[in-house]
Amino acid sequence: VQEEKIFAGKVLRLHVCTMEGAEWLEEVPEDTTVEKLKERCLKHCVPGSLEDPKTVTHHKLIHATSEKVLTDTKTVLEENIQDRDVLLLVKKRAPTLLPKMADVVAEEKRKQEQKAPDKDAILKATANLPARSADRTVTHHNMRDFQTELRKILVSLIEVAQKLLALNPDAVELFKKANAMLDEDEEDRVDEIALRQLTEMGFPESRAVKALRLNHMSVTQAMEWLIEHADDPSVDAPLPGQAPAEAPAEGAASSAEAAAGPSSEEGGEEAKDELTEIFKKIRRKREFRPDPRAVIALMEMGFDEKEVVDALRVNNNQQNAACEWLLGDRKPSPEDLDKGIDTNSPLFQAILENPVVQLGLTNPKTLLAFEDMLENPLNSTQWMNDPETGPVMLQISRIFQTLNRT
Repeated sequence: VQEEKIFAGKVLRLHVCTMEGAEWLEEVPEDTTVEKLKERCLKHCVPGSLEDPKTVTHHKLIHATSEKVLTDTKTVLEENIQDRDVLLLVKKRAPTLLPKMADVVAEEKRKQEQKAPDKDAILKATANLPARSADRTVTHHNMRDFQTELRKILVSLIEVAQKLLALNPDAVELFKKANAMLDEDEEDRVDEIALRQLTEMGFPESRAVKALRLNHMSVTQAMEWLIEHADDPSVDAPLPGQAPAEAPAEGAASSAEAAAGPSSEEGGEEAKDELTEIFKKIRRKREFRPDPRAVIALMEMGFDEKEVVDALRVNNNQQNAACEWLLGDRKPSPEDLDKGIDTNSPLFQAILENPVVQLGLTNPKTLLAFEDMLENPLNSTQWMNDPETGPVMLQISRIFQTLNRT
């Protein structure tokens, strides 16, 4: 019996795989080094590869179960490899070659060529071009002029609509119809679904109505307002112009009776005057209501209450725009809001000559739409979608845009 066979180590049967899909069994003693095992594997899968001494160092054996890379100098036993374990023969990735100095210089030169020009280079290249600067402040000013012009158009069209309705022999009946529309519109201002959500939370109905009107029918903001003002003694106080809402209606009704009183022989001049007063009372029903939160926030900045209310009225209750107005030139002024457009201007003449506008001005609902948009510009979408007033507003918008481009 030979000595090496008596004292030989345990033989392990290992399953070896390659990335290309080759598989085979290797039988090696447990005292075999990983490097020797790797050489045997390379002889099996890549014949003749050992002629290049770098071939062994460019490959590695990985224990599949533990995902451990085996060390070449250690034995199979030291790497704790067991019988029937699976090993993976993998070729190492070639190290990334360092770029050549010439390539680095060329890349830096390319980046410099693609670099954006500085201010001096831009001014030098555009020195001979005509100056055409569109300042943002000018653009903002033009937008403000658009809003102001549109408001002037509405003011003048309201006067025309009042005169046309006053000339109608059924003027009083038309007024009664307009007043009924106004009252109905006032009732519809509270979103029933939003009101129900707040009342189901436990808030009193009257208080919930007030919160919704103050917060543009937003349930979330109304709820925050109710919680914030829960202990406020004046939380149930009516909004300005809300409590005496019946008084103008009674005054309007008495005016309607007065307008109906004079006979046709006594003339329509007095009836026209009465009807004009009635429409003024209708307009007073839609008095501007400043956003209480915006008023408080702007007053805390040091502005007077009257100035704050004027700023919010000019800027449709938009707090940021009102702040800019207070800090700026304060144009347009609150007095400009009640001025109409030049009746001899091409724009106003084109609007009045439009058949759709002419027909719409004889409808009391159109007058109410103009009045509402004058005091509540945010409601313009509602009137644009209305089948009676929508076509009139569409024609006015088209005429304005057409003449504004020329």
